Amino acid sequence: MTHKIIFCLILFASIFTLNAQENASVQFDTTGLPQWAKDLRRAEIVAFGSFPFTMLFSLTTVGTYRFINNNMDSRYAPLIPSAGAIPMNETEIIITISTAVALSIGISIADFIVVQYKRHRKARNTENLPEEGTPIIIRKPIEENP
Repeated sequence: MTHKIIFCLILFASIFTLNAQENASVQFDTTGLPQWAKDLRRAEIVAFGSFPFTMLFSLTTVGTYRFINNNMDSRYAPLIPSAGAIPMNETEIIITISTAVALSIGISIADFIVVQYKRHRKARNTENLPEEGTPIIIRKPIEENP
């Protein structure tokens, strides 16, 4: 029975990797998409990419709070449960997950703001350039000791 399960898992993994390799060679053209769609996609990628890290941070924070709140009882040790560990209750699980989601969305919004600032600064610098064909003169002081 276990041999059949292992064989099915190996077969599934090989099909999945072959499919992923075929799809990796296809380039997705984003030239026709509006900028807001590209920004939304980037925000989604950043939010989902940061979720595992924010979940680890939230688990550590809530676990440490439980540990300290219960007089540092080893049954409430964060991240490394002991033999008689007491699991989180439903409220603590909801707090952990909602904190992780909120932090991921916050990171995504911060990334959006940084990208918008850089894009605005680049556009402003481009507007401040002189017309095409006009020489740009950069003045430097003459070095006294060459």
